[in-house]
Amino acid sequence: MSNMITTSPITRVVLLGTGTPNADPLRFGPSVAVVVNDQPYLVDFGPGVVRRAAAAVANGVKELAPSRLTRAFVTHLHSDHTSGYPDLIFTPGVIGRNQPLEVFGPTGLRSMTNHIMEAYREDLRERIEGLEPTAAGAYDIQVHEVQPGVVYQDENVQVTAFSVRHGTWPAYGYKFVTPDRTIVVSGDSAPSKNLVEHARDCDILVHEVYSVKGFSTRSADWQKYHSNMHTSTHELAEIALKIQPKLLILYHQLFWNATEEELLAEIRSRYSGNTVSGHDLDVF
Repeated sequence: MSNMITTSPITRVVLLGTGTPNADPLRFGPSVAVVVNDQPYLVDFGPGVVRRAAAAVANGVKELAPSRLTRAFVTHLHSDHTSGYPDLIFTPGVIGRNQPLEVFGPTGLRSMTNHIMEAYREDLRERIEGLEPTAAGAYDIQVHEVQPGVVYQDENVQVTAFSVRHGTWPAYGYKFVTPDRTIVVSGDSAPSKNLVEHARDCDILVHEVYSVKGFSTRSADWQKYHSNMHTSTHELAEIALKIQPKLLILYHQLFWNATEEELLAEIRSRYSGNTVSGHDLDVF
């Protein structure tokens, strides 16, 4: 699919949420939308995902209408990346989604889904058996627990999952190859050779990051955690030098009282390529 030719860009990357577990009112939970033609593909569904999709529609990205949210890929099962899952299941179902929601992710995703559906059993019973009009298939969830490799393909995109370093459980990054762009989303990851190999020469790399300056203010326990689970600005600069993306987008930014300008300066002190610090609802 990478050899397809197109005369105009048809792929957009929309940052629905750039946040972390910290409750920042300006940064909702992690979620990235890759929109190809008229189909959106989500990577992660942190808190507020459906409302952020609705806000993107208000900003002109009509393809992110909640009723159109039917494909989602989960990097890992941390709560800040998945606590919007009930919202993604039920809100579009209430307001008109008439296709199954297909969700792809690591082992444990099926159990999470089953428990959510059980927790909302009475809500579903009332909606389906009561007076509320309900489209057929509105609450049909198709779960795919995947292994590294090509996990999805249609006329718009080929999606490859690859393992990244984030603790002791399975965690993935995702590579999207569309007719006109190659996009890689890191998810949460410490520096990963596997990510470098999959992302080399991509058009857009969306990568998590933490500030070196802010890191110095953290306790020893938190420093041990973050240095083994996440990627610093200086580490990301070295990664970007190897990958050479046309655009590096920072998300899931851990500032710890560093400014955004300082975060970018830390990257640019070691990497001169095109880099932006992403905000919710940015479109690229």
